[in-house]
Amino acid sequence: MKDPTPFDAVVLAGGAAERLGGASKPDVELEGRRLVDRVLVSVADAREIAVVGDVEVPEGVHRTLEDPPLGGPVAGVAAGLDALSPTEPAEWTVLLACDLADPLPALGRLLSAWSYAQRSDDVDTGEHDGWCLVDSTGHPQWLLGIHRTASLRRALEQLGSPRDRSMKSLLAQSVLVTVPASDDAVADIDTWTDHAHWVHRLQEQDPS
Repeated sequence: MKDPTPFDAVVLAGGAAERLGGASKPDVELEGRRLVDRVLVSVADAREIAVVGDVEVPEGVHRTLEDPPLGGPVAGVAAGLDALSPTEPAEWTVLLACDLADPLPALGRLLSAWSYAQRSDDVDTGEHDGWCLVDSTGHPQWLLGIHRTASLRRALEQLGSPRDRSMKSLLAQSVLVTVPASDDAVADIDTWTDHAHWVHRLQEQDPS
C-alpha cells in the first residue's frame, strides 16, 4: 500500500441564508457546536483549511471572502483555493459546505473510498479528477467531494468569471468517481425545520 496522500480543504460558509431568516448559517449551533466547527472537525486531518465566509475561525485556519461578496459557490471555491499555500499546494482538495447536518460520517465515507483508491497498488486513479458523494437518487453532492487541486484550477480557468456560476458548470468536464450515500449522510441545514429535525435526530442517536 502507498503512503496516505495529503489534502487541503475549502469550506464554503457564505450565502445570505434567507431561509434561516438571515441568520449567520455557519454560526447556527447543533449539539452545542457551530455548524462550521462541526465541519472543521470532519476535515481535521487536512494539511491546510480555508473557510470562505464572514465568520470567526479557529487559529491556524485561513479565512477569506470572495470579492465582491455573495458571488456564489464557484467564486467561493476560487477564493478558498487562493487562500491556501500557493507555493506547494496539496495534490487534492476537499470541497465542503458549512451547513452539513452530520459531516463526520459523510466525510468518513468519502475519504475512505478515496483513500483506499490512492493507497492501493491495484487501483489506477490517474484518469480521475475527483470523488464525490451521491444521494439516493444518484444526484452528485458537488460540495461534498475531494478533487485534484490542479483539475479544480484548470476548470476555473476554463470557466472564466466564477461569479454566480454553479458547481455543476465548474465540474462539468471533470471525471468523478461517485460514492453512494444515504440522504441523511448528505443532508444540510437550510431551514429552521431542518435544524429542529436534526436536533431531534441527533438526540435519538445519543440520548445521553
